[in-house]
Amino acid sequence: MSVFENILVKKEGRIAYVTINREQQLNALNTKTIEELMLTLTDLASDIDVWGIIVTGSGAKAFVAGADIKEFQSLGEEEGRKLSQLGSVKLMDRIQYFEKPVIAAINGYALGGGLELALSCHLRVAVAEAKVGLPEVSLGLIPGYGGTQRLTELVGRGKALEMIMTGGMISADDANRWGLVNHVVAAHELISTCEEILHQIFSRSKTAVAAAIRAVNAHGDKQKNGYVVESEEFGKCFETPDFEEGVAAFLEKRKPRF
Repeated sequence: MSVFENILVKKEGRIAYVTINREQQLNALNTKTIEELMLTLTDLASDIDVWGIIVTGSGAKAFVAGADIKEFQSLGEEEGRKLSQLGSVKLMDRIQYFEKPVIAAINGYALGGGLELALSCHLRVAVAEAKVGLPEVSLGLIPGYGGTQRLTELVGRGKALEMIMTGGMISADDANRWGLVNHVVAAHELISTCEEILHQIFSRSKTAVAAAIRAVNAHGDKQKNGYVVESEEFGKCFETPDFEEGVAAFLEKRKPRF
């Protein structure tokens, strides 16, 4: 595993802990951090000992409080488009389509690119004090890392437009009620809750979990028919060793050994 400037990577058991480590900048996503996250995902994808990932921010104040605005000042239209593609396609899409479960542990402010990072993860757990929002319109911008699309999928068109057009923040409790986050917990329970969820997932079939991720992702892909993808993935499961073990365990009234 590489040593990075802006992120920390730790492995314990089957979990990789990825921490954005720019606490003085509220863990803002600059280009260097995005590139390091991309490299980390490549490493973790091929690591057979890693079954799941927890992403969080350093310190107690922010998960990621946005993109690094200083990098935006000199950009024109073409540069802005390339920056969006770097963040949205090469990082956020990579996380969304990652075939191992990725959980965002939202330990504080998740704003702009930070919320977009959390939205790209498969699940989100937030501390009660967290605030989330997409404030880009206050800068004369819109979310550029997939936020307009993923937020709409989670909370619906009306709520998404309200958050994006006002640029306001909402509380963790509201985010939970709206379906934006899966759980709200006390700060000291944040990582342990994410670990508990992952360990429950780890007790299931890895091949089936990966197939489920692919099938669910097909729902929002206009190039695919989600029902067709589901049927294809369902059929493929029958040819896996995990299916044989799962059925055998069920018939023998024991826990499967995946």
